[in-house]
Amino acid sequence: MELTIVLAVSLTALLLLAVPVAFSLMLSAVFTILWVGGINLMIVPQQIIGGVDNLLLLSLPFFLLAGDLMTSGGITARLLMLTNSLLGRFRGGLAMSNVACAVVMSGISGSAVADTSAIGRVLIPAMVKEGYSPGFSAALNGASNIVGPIIPPSIVFVIIGVLVNLSITDLFMAAIIPGFLYGAAIMLAAYVICRRRGYPIHARASGYEIWQAFRAAFWALMMPVLIIVGTRTGVFNVTECSAVAVVYALFVGGVIYRELTWASVGESLVRTARMTAVIMLIIGGAQVVSWLLAYQNIPQQIADLMLATTQSPVVFLLLVNVLLLLLGTFLENGPALVILAPILYPIAAKFGIDPIHFSVIVALNLVLGLITPPVAISLSIGALIARVPTRVVTREVTPFFITAIGVLMLITYVPQLSLWLPNFLHGK
Repeated sequence: MELTIVLAVSLTALLLLAVPVAFSLMLSAVFTILWVGGINLMIVPQQIIGGVDNLLLLSLPFFLLAGDLMTSGGITARLLMLTNSLLGRFRGGLAMSNVACAVVMSGISGSAVADTSAIGRVLIPAMVKEGYSPGFSAALNGASNIVGPIIPPSIVFVIIGVLVNLSITDLFMAAIIPGFLYGAAIMLAAYVICRRRGYPIHARASGYEIWQAFRAAFWALMMPVLIIVGTRTGVFNVTECSAVAVVYALFVGGVIYRELTWASVGESLVRTARMTAVIMLIIGGAQVVSWLLAYQNIPQQIADLMLATTQSPVVFLLLVNVLLLLLGTFLENGPALVILAPILYPIAAKFGIDPIHFSVIVALNLVLGLITPPVAISLSIGALIARVPTRVVTREVTPFFITAIGVLMLITYVPQLSLWLPNFLHGK
């Protein structure tokens, strides 16, 4: 427990001193190891390398590049035109377009980090130009795009299915309604905030204008369709899917829309390399923290305490939510699942909780860690794009986080939101 306290205090202190997130994670780990003693410091570089040495992470730079090429090639702009023509009539229509784009794009990568970067590259500057505050724009983008690992295809559910031997198809189906419910809730919260702050409203688009926007965005809309169909039919896996997204973005932007130039492609490559380096450093630092927690067997101790504390499934689910929200703040989805799944699923089974429903609860909790300080990778990316301090984005994300907690509670205690669709498909 001493290790956990020292780690938490040192990490918080470094972040308050405005040390970049990646270096805060690494330095806090080094300080904790020196304080506790008995651990070879070589474990830090080993875990950093191990954290980024993952085949699935190979898709990250490709999706980042695809998002940048979509921006440079006019693909994302046309998708934005369509969503804005449909939603621009409402107060804060561009903000709601951000959420709508996040839901559409969630079917491409299954990665909140990749979607946050790809959509944020377009929408954050556009929102700031329209008069939205940079902090609000970055916070909304981060909160919207954590739906990426929920709506299928989802890397998180693939990992869960492998770890606990559940049908990945059933997990995908179970996540559809919660994913759209989350998107609708974030959109409603954005609408309320925009009304209170008097953010811009556009004139109502005519039917002809909406049709023209749809025609212009057709090739943009076909991109997620291509990716979803390809991955679900087994034509390519997630990593190959990211490369296909790059090729598609190059073809549509360069051949069909004819807005891509060799110069813009080169600039996209440079921006992607920089963004990838930042994200990989954060992931590597998070892996060191994950290892330290596992080394002290902290997750197992907490799980044992939970089982000894209550015999009520209602209280158990509440404790699970609290535990996962706390650990998701520091742990990446993959390491968190590897550590916690063998512990929590048998306990949930003892309480008679459906494993498919429990998986949706686990996944939503962990992705909320992407917008929960102090790590909050999605907020860090948004802050980087909006060029504002992370603390400003953290303050602005608070109402969206509260909204997300409300959705989480609803999904936790209304199992049919997760189970209805897979049960229906199985004829139950």
